[in-house]
Amino acid sequence: MKKLVALAVTVLLSGCGAAYISSKVSDDPGKVTIVPLTAATVSSANQSSYSPRTLPSVFFANAGGPAGGRGIGATPPASLDQEVRPTRLTLNAPPQVAVQAYTIGIGDVLLLATRGNASTVEELSGLLAAQNRRQGYTVQDDGAIAIPEVGRVPVAGRTLEEAEAALFQRLVENQIDPSFSVEIAEFNSKRVAIGGAVAQPTVVPITLTTLTLDEALSAAGGISTTDLDYASIRIYRAGTLYQIPVQDYLKRPQLQKLRLTADDSVFVDTEYELSRAQAYFAEQIQLAEYKQRARENALAELTAEVDLRRAALNEARANFRDRVEFDGVDRDYVYLTGEVTKPSRFPLPFGRQASLADALYSEGGFDNQTGNPAQIYVLRGATDGAGTETVTALHLNARNAANLVLATRLEMRPNDIVFVAEQPITRWNRVVQQIVPSLLTSGAGLASQ
Repeated sequence: MKKLVALAVTVLLSGCGAAYISSKVSDDPGKVTIVPLTAATVSSANQSSYSPRTLPSVFFANAGGPAGGRGIGATPPASLDQEVRPTRLTLNAPPQVAVQAYTIGIGDVLLLATRGNASTVEELSGLLAAQNRRQGYTVQDDGAIAIPEVGRVPVAGRTLEEAEAALFQRLVENQIDPSFSVEIAEFNSKRVAIGGAVAQPTVVPITLTTLTLDEALSAAGGISTTDLDYASIRIYRAGTLYQIPVQDYLKRPQLQKLRLTADDSVFVDTEYELSRAQAYFAEQIQLAEYKQRARENALAELTAEVDLRRAALNEARANFRDRVEFDGVDRDYVYLTGEVTKPSRFPLPFGRQASLADALYSEGGFDNQTGNPAQIYVLRGATDGAGTETVTALHLNARNAANLVLATRLEMRPNDIVFVAEQPITRWNRVVQQIVPSLLTSGAGLASQ
């Protein structure tokens, strides 16, 4: 029996140097201050200044839009104006002119005809051609015709009868047989111009018979327009412009038989040209298609530009993540030790504050079998005014689980150490686990003596 007691004492004394020693937090005045975590102490601890590290600006940039306000560019100007449909064409016909005898004018060509077997023909001294007995005389600028051996005879402004009487008198005065007749071979002094939407613009002379509007238009090949609803016949006479809608012209014979006078100008016009309207809308469609293609091209360029910028941003972000992964970026850390699931360091996040709960549960929290929830500490070092290092131990007693709410409010600071103490039974078990093998070994040695 004495041997067994001696053996036990010997083992205990010999094992003192190798017995299990566990970490704990002890209040050491002047060096370590234990502060129980309450709402007030959490607020006080959070007052210490700390600005979380920020992410590079590339994480806040976006691909954006066009750098210089890219647009579709200038649109080609339209070459055609839009045709506006008139509400209604007004009828303003010229007054009907009275029928008057034709008066000879400058430029008209007169024919003097005589009897075919008259011997007096040869006496006219060139007045008449012997071969065909017809000779033409043009009314000159002074209104007279020149007859050899007779002289100049004024005829402008006279009717044919008046011209014959004047010629008869002059022939008698020159003792020439006045057996002749006067005809107009060419009507050149009085004309009507026809233009506009007609088949063949022309100039129609006024002859001995009355020239009517329908005859003048027929001489020009007729009206040539695809849209009669908005076409009109315009007559310019003595400084006044008259208008006859084509629809009214076709329905009213009295308008068709309207007599024209010298120097009238007839112009067939349209207020609404269907072909131009069709061309205008066709051009507008082409311009719209051009704008659409320009928008598509601008959008494609913008998309390519944005894709390139997005790729550059993604590459820069990926490079930063790789540097973080390989620990090539300056970071702030909180260290986890004691009876935590996995002792490690917890990197403080970029751009925001982290709480004790974030750090504690980042790697699974603490070990429920070995950790003591009543002994959770945040060890925070500081230097006082004298240069002495001090430690504040912020103590969280989580035996009451409601106190874990305080862990979500306490902000972490760089180099904080989160320590979870072991339970008393855990400490005893670990001591026993170290002592029992020594007892067995020592006992076997004594027994062999």
